[in-house]
Order: sequence, then C-alpha cells, then structure tokens
Amino acid sequence: MTKRFALIGATALALMPIGAFAQPKELVLYCSVNEEWCRAQSEAFMRETGINVLMTRKSSGETYAQIKAEEGQPRGDVWWGGTGDPHLQAAQEGLTEEYQSPMLSELQPWATAQAETSGYKTVGIYAGALGFGYNSTLVTENPPACWADLLDERYAEDIQVANPNSSGTAYTMLATMVQLMGEDEAFAYLAKLHANINQYTKSGSAPIRAAATGESAIGIVFMHDAVAETVSGAPIVTVAPCEGTGYEVGSMSLIKGGPNPEAAKMWYDWALSAAAQEIGATAKSYQVPSNTSASTPPEAPKLADIKLIDYDFAKYGSSDTRAALLSRWDAEIGALPK
Repeated sequence: MTKRFALIGATALALMPIGAFAQPKELVLYCSVNEEWCRAQSEAFMRETGINVLMTRKSSGETYAQIKAEEGQPRGDVWWGGTGDPHLQAAQEGLTEEYQSPMLSELQPWATAQAETSGYKTVGIYAGALGFGYNSTLVTENPPACWADLLDERYAEDIQVANPNSSGTAYTMLATMVQLMGEDEAFAYLAKLHANINQYTKSGSAPIRAAATGESAIGIVFMHDAVAETVSGAPIVTVAPCEGTGYEVGSMSLIKGGPNPEAAKMWYDWALSAAAQEIGATAKSYQVPSNTSASTPPEAPKLADIKLIDYDFAKYGSSDTRAALLSRWDAEIGALPK
C-alpha cells in the first residue's frame, strides 16, 4: 500500500544542484526497512526539502520483484534499505542506475565496497549481523547458543524464520549456511530444521515479533531486530551463533528511468549523511550506520564481538547464484509437508 504524506515545512534548496531550474515536487520511495523507520525517514526528508514522498514499504525480495516487474516502465525512484544481495542482483540486471554520490568519502569501507562491487549502482547504508532471539520465559534451561542447537527436538514447531523468496533476511540465512557448511550440508541442515519451523513468514522481522509475544519460542532474524524487541520490553535474548554467522550490508539504489531523477539524487545524498542515518535509532532500528560520523546506537550489536564469516556479497548477490539457491530451496525445503 502506498503511503501519501502531506507536504511539511518550507522548501529547502540547499540540496539542489547549482543551476537547477525548479525544485522537484515528488519522490516515489520503495522502502525495505521497518514501517516506523520508513515513515520517520520520509517525513524528515520532506521537512528538509519540501518534496512530497510517496512511500511503499515491502520486504527486500518483494521490492526486487516489483522493480523487475516494472522494468521499462518504472514507477519508483529510489529503493532504500533492505539486504544488499537483491540490490546487487538488480544492479547486475540493469534495473538500477550508476551514481557516485559526493558523500561516498564519508562512508565505512564495507559501504563503499558494496558500491564498487555493483559498479556504483548501489551503496551501503547500514550493517547488521544475522542471528536469532529466544523468549526467555519459554526457553528457561540450556538456551540455544549455536545454529546446531536449533535442531533440538524440544523446539519442534516452535521456531520461525522467513521465506527467502520474499525476505532478504532469510536469503542471508540461506547464503550464510551455504558458506558455513557447503551447499549440500546446508540444505541437509535446513531440511532437519524444517521439523522445528512452524511458519515461513513473508517478512524477515516477523519471526522475532512472534517470539516476543510467545507465539514461537525462537525467531531467526538479524540481531538488531531481536534487540529492538528487548528494548521494547519483550523477554527476548539475542544470540550470535557460535559457529559464526553472516551479515547484511543494507543498501540503497536509484531505480533506472525513475520518474523523478533529481529528487532521487537529492534523497540519495541526504540519506548518506550522518544526520539522516541517525534517524534509525529514533525509530527503534539498531543497525550500524555507514556514515563514519553517524552515532551508532548503544543498543546495536557490536560487530567486532561477533564471529562473522567472510560473506561473499558479489557471488551471493549475483542473479545466477540467487536464482539457483532459491530454486533449490523451493524444491527441497519449501515443498516439504508440514
């Protein structure tokens, strides 16, 4: 559903290119972070620029599918947020445009590496590690600390994870398992884990919300999403799996041929600023921002303390690899009976 926001405040021309003839009036934003952050970011941009934002919030996989479906007749201008793998796939398939923002020099190396990998068709805006969270009122003894622990039969139909076709979080898990274990071993693990899964959700963050309410005992998510539930008062304990884990570089891309290219570049540059990136924490989003001057929320999981794998973004963000892994998941995991 598209969210229409009223024009807020006076127009600010500071972000306009020198010599521009007229102030852009509208931006169509496809947003793949949580709804609260999407709203807060859109409203802040409107206050600062006077540009009306038409925002649609969908998960990463769904947004990629929409942009692919609109190829040649794009309706969106900017795809902001969501895991980097589908952004890289969109770049490879020519769905997004090259743009080297003047803000690149202010970014963390992992954010600029994302830009370089894509031929500057996407850029990193935040980072977050994959893990899981458990409800401490439901799991009171020998809590899980490793991926292997999630196979314990005591968690039968008591774990949630998203579907990797719609969710960037779940695709990151799939790609992480393949890189940790090897492909055949990873699919064998996922087949065993299936016995403990009660639902493959559409949204990547939905599993931890289910754990927070007691609908499930465990949710497999990015760790910052688990932290957000704890901060909100839920009995959620966040776990960085002992074997090691993957991570995301949340990304942003300009949609090729979008209807409002000047407004799109204004958003792009603004969204890479420290002030814009600090909005996330006000919306209970605890990722690590990519601007080196942006304050990292104190609640954010410390990446230096987590055993991270050397995640191959170029390979697992490629069209061929993503298509092959998702096809195999559909055949071997998604088709299993419940």
